Amino acid sequence: MYLVIELQKVNDTQVANNIWAYTEQAVAEQKFHTVLSAAAVSTVPVHSAVMLDEMGRTIKGPEYYVHEVTPNE
Repeated sequence: MYLVIELQKVNDTQVANNIWAYTEQAVAEQKFHTVLSAAAVSTVPVHSAVMLDEMGRTIKGPEYYVHEVTPNE
């Protein structure tokens, strides 16, 4: 089994996450790259993805994007 985890740091006190499970590595890799594709253009301050096996061993990543947040004036 392969797990894809998406993490989003919304602010200094809030995070969000999504976890998907797949039996095929290729399908999990597709999801991993789909998450990173969205993360590349995200407005979330920190947006990352990692792919693990069911034992928690890292298969891919972590990879992340850091976006500068501009305060409202």
